[in-house]
Amino acid sequence: MRHGRSQPLPWSSLHPPCPPPRPLALRSTIAGEIRSPEAPLRRLAIALLTMLAGLTLFSSSIQAQDDSDTPETTAIEVGRVDVLQVSGFFDPILVNEIESAIERADADGSQALILQVNSRGTLVDDSVIEDLLDQVATAPIPIGIWVGPNGARFYGTAAQLLAVADVTGMAPGARVGYLGVPLTPDEATIDFGIAEDRLRNGSVGLTDARALDIFKQRIDDDGIPTVSNMLQAMDGYEENGIVLDTTELVVLDNGATRFDTISVVRFSKLSLVDQLFHTVASPPVAYLLLLIGLALLIFEFFTAGVGLAGGIGAACTVLAFTGLAVLPTRPWAAALLMIAMLAFAIDVQVGIPRFWTGAGIVLTVIGSWFLFEPIPGASMRPGWIALFAGIGGITLTFIVGMPSMVRTRFATPTIGREWMIGEEGTVIEDVDPEGVIEVGTARWRARINRATPVSAGGSVRVVAIDGVTLDVEPLEGAARDYREMRNKSDDASTQVDAPGDGAEADQPDSGSETTPEPNAAAEAVSDPESSDLR
Repeated sequence: MRHGRSQPLPWSSLHPPCPPPRPLALRSTIAGEIRSPEAPLRRLAIALLTMLAGLTLFSSSIQAQDDSDTPETTAIEVGRVDVLQVSGFFDPILVNEIESAIERADADGSQALILQVNSRGTLVDDSVIEDLLDQVATAPIPIGIWVGPNGARFYGTAAQLLAVADVTGMAPGARVGYLGVPLTPDEATIDFGIAEDRLRNGSVGLTDARALDIFKQRIDDDGIPTVSNMLQAMDGYEENGIVLDTTELVVLDNGATRFDTISVVRFSKLSLVDQLFHTVASPPVAYLLLLIGLALLIFEFFTAGVGLAGGIGAACTVLAFTGLAVLPTRPWAAALLMIAMLAFAIDVQVGIPRFWTGAGIVLTVIGSWFLFEPIPGASMRPGWIALFAGIGGITLTFIVGMPSMVRTRFATPTIGREWMIGEEGTVIEDVDPEGVIEVGTARWRARINRATPVSAGGSVRVVAIDGVTLDVEPLEGAARDYREMRNKSDDASTQVDAPGDGAEADQPDSGSETTPEPNAAAEAVSDPESSDLR
């Protein structure tokens, strides 16, 4: 308990307020009694002094009582146990966090530290793991390792920590193994006994691990499914004369017993920034960040100015290479992905997906498949979902999205594109029903507006514009159909006006304006040769 502390006297008690500048004979009458105006202030000061004196005496009595009781009683503190969640590959960030957790637990006075591990491999050198083994073996507090929860894995050379930890256990469904060659730390010896050969290039589950005596569970059960069970396993462990007190046995009314946790459990994990860099060192995340970053940089290259896409693309690329530097990356595969982006950019510049787009897709598939080298216990190849998302997204982006964006970007939206209606163009790729034409010096994706395909080298006329696609019609076919329709209409009108004059019906006056009768118009439309007009 904190000691009482005297407070300074109020200013009003040391320096009574001066009376106001009024005549000395002035008095105020209250309830028939004559009093001076400074009397209330004087009474307030006396009351404050009395309260301060009382508080001082009360604090002194409490302090004296605490001092007299201190030699007779000792406070019993419930020990705290720290639990660090270790998830993902053992990279430099995770190793540093484990070392910091050991120092932090010792400085905070924790009873023990439990590492909750779920890791499929090790990405650091053996020398780093040897230093970590020495720190765990010589830790000033007991260190427990729990491979959990259900389905967790502990693979790689980092799994040799099981040989130097004080208490170890695993959950049902978990597996450990692929330890590799035993390391040689300075302060510990790695010895798994008869299980060493099996764990070097393989893994075992709970049943085999108990049979091979791999774990130091200290409790007789079918695994350690939860952290509470791990605390029970550590209860009663003694080190340097200190016995861990983490659980207590409770007898229920029906005679049954159970173990209740009496320790304060403090969970911890990586900080936000460390978690970010630890996450980008995962194969699927680094792979997708690389593709997204490079694609956004190309997108920004074909747009005006430096915008949001370029900033996001640069950030994604930096994070991707940060992860690739930690992961077992094949440099030639990463180079293939960058060459693929250059191939895509060539056809984006042209505006039409061609040979280089196909080459870019092939290079993307090869680079994605062989980007990472396998490690013991893990192939490191991104999952099927990540591969389909990466390859499929890049393919759609550079076949559909980027060409449309470039045409829209370099078009003339200020004056519109209506001037192209009626213009003639040359077919570059067969329009059947879609293809590519050239109008002026620009190439456009075209779509025929009738069931008459036009081969490469033919001529077409633009009749409509649909976004960045031109609706076209063949020059010769459109002119012939129009003349035939006009002639049939004139013939029909002439026959109605002069049915007996055969000469005039055969040679209608081209300069006269006639309106065909409804039956004549219907006959003209029903003609097979003119029925394809819109």
